[in-house]
Amino acid sequence: MGNTLSEPVKEKHSDSGSDNRLLFASSEMHGWRLAMEDTHTVELTLNDNKGYSFFGVYDGHSGRETANYCCAHLHERIARDPEFPDDIEEAIKNGFLGVDEDMRNDAQFAKDSSGSTAVTAIITPQNHVYVGNAGDSRAVISIDGIANPMSTDHKPYKNEESDRITKAGGNVERGRVNGGLAMSRAIGDFHYKQNPELSPEQQLVTGIWDYLSSQDVVNFIRREISLNHTLQKACENLMDECLADDDHRNGTTDNMTVIIVGFLTGRTVGDWYRWMASRYGKVGHEYNRKKY
Repeated sequence: MGNTLSEPVKEKHSDSGSDNRLLFASSEMHGWRLAMEDTHTVELTLNDNKGYSFFGVYDGHSGRETANYCCAHLHERIARDPEFPDDIEEAIKNGFLGVDEDMRNDAQFAKDSSGSTAVTAIITPQNHVYVGNAGDSRAVISIDGIANPMSTDHKPYKNEESDRITKAGGNVERGRVNGGLAMSRAIGDFHYKQNPELSPEQQLVTGIWDYLSSQDVVNFIRREISLNHTLQKACENLMDECLADDDHRNGTTDNMTVIIVGFLTGRTVGDWYRWMASRYGKVGHEYNRKKY
């Protein structure tokens, strides 16, 4: 069936946990793709920085090597940056560019053609959220049931991205970088970054969001909680909801990874679930999308 399996791999690899500030759940599913190239990182305590938490999703392509490298090193690169934690925005930027440069200088990646999106969130002791992203993986925060974007999808068809690609010596064909890459920024993909006259920032190139909107996802998760499902179950059910049917006409054929984080704000985990369930239908929107 070309780039897909004859049947999807529906087995999930899930995890969940909490501390006195946050609770989280994560899950990955292989799906229809020939290879599983997604990975993710969860650190409730970021490199012994008490009160700082890190969450990251990495969607690899043309292999899993870059995604694996980001999973192992990006959060450490950010936490070790001299600007952390005084200037977290700068530390995130330095971390993204630093990991990309580390890979470029690593002999084992000399002939590697893989790349990866990256979307990361750092949550501070004051519950401030800092998000960094390269590519089209997405971070969304729900406030009173309303989806608020925390990242920007880097797509080649967007004017500012298309202009940057052209200045870097590339082109956009059929909405893809040089006719191949479906996102305009990524870590790795060094064969797309060959212009020595431009800075790394100018050359950066990068499932679920192609099927559901950000608001759809927020509505779905809130409904899951109202049904007394855990965040882990919500992750798993969300991926099942988005998985393409056998004819591939409805849903996504991509690998999928989901991380959900809840802010306890002084509540116990049990109290938080009850509080969230009581709000469904009172604020925000209800989930009513159906597969056709």
